[in-house]
Amino acid sequence: MIAGQISLTDKVTCSSNAASMGGSQIWLEENESLTVEEMLKAICLNSANDCVVAMAEFIAGSEEEFVNRMNSKAKSLGMHDTAFRNCHGLDEDGHITSSFDIALMSRELLNNHPSITNYTTIYMDSLRNGETGLVNTNKLVRNYNGCTGLKTGSTSLALYNLSASATRDGLSLIAVIMHSPSSDIRFAEAQKLLNYGFSNFTNISFGHKGDTIGTVSVNKGVKNSINAILSEDASLFIAKSKSSQVVQNISLNEKINAPINEGDIIGTVTYSIDNEVVKTINVIASETIKKLNLINMTTNLYNCWFNLLR
Repeated sequence: MIAGQISLTDKVTCSSNAASMGGSQIWLEENESLTVEEMLKAICLNSANDCVVAMAEFIAGSEEEFVNRMNSKAKSLGMHDTAFRNCHGLDEDGHITSSFDIALMSRELLNNHPSITNYTTIYMDSLRNGETGLVNTNKLVRNYNGCTGLKTGSTSLALYNLSASATRDGLSLIAVIMHSPSSDIRFAEAQKLLNYGFSNFTNISFGHKGDTIGTVSVNKGVKNSINAILSEDASLFIAKSKSSQVVQNISLNEKINAPINEGDIIGTVTYSIDNEVVKTINVIASETIKKLNLINMTTNLYNCWFNLLR
């Protein structure tokens, strides 16, 4: 299913397969329907396996096909230590992952689907006209400053696990705890990791995608100059002890020949610490500039004369 093909108000009907799931659930009955948004709340807050399977079947037609898509996506994200055997995470031979892969998956979710935090930050809610109470299994949502989620998980073999995310002062961090002997320990250890990150690192912003950082002369074009803009956000995740040592160097082409297409690379910005480049960002053309020819030269002259006569 392509992004945008379902909406939060779509109704999802529970199959007999989904209703039979074990572990955490909200006890969906066969043929019972909830909206996509209600399903997301139950999944994010209560780890509802019945809702997970119902959504998998709704999106992909079957749990098996959904798991195939999960593995394909994991591969594309570089999750080389991961193999999914089901969509809910209950113990099954060959169903494995690693803390690094969980961090990659969490980052992808937060960066490219930030609306997920509309659900992962809820502490309490309800479904079925208030008859089914929901309490977030991630206790950090209630007691950790800046917590944005993300998800707990536990089984008899995997023990207690957590992907915890938080944002403070423009810095977003993810801490992954796996195979913790108790629920309380996973939260305590996640807090230690997040506290360490916020105490020792910072995110410095030098500009945003689309910001103009200079102009470049254009030779033989319908315009004689073009704005040079950042191709992406210019920011550095860096140790606080090094933050004052960052050197920014902007290198733009002195003159470029038309034609120029919007998005063409016309320079770079580098960031260095102790003479070592730690990040490079392309600088691109802000617009398309055609090459000057007889037709557009005549048009330009006509426009100039017309403006002078007005």
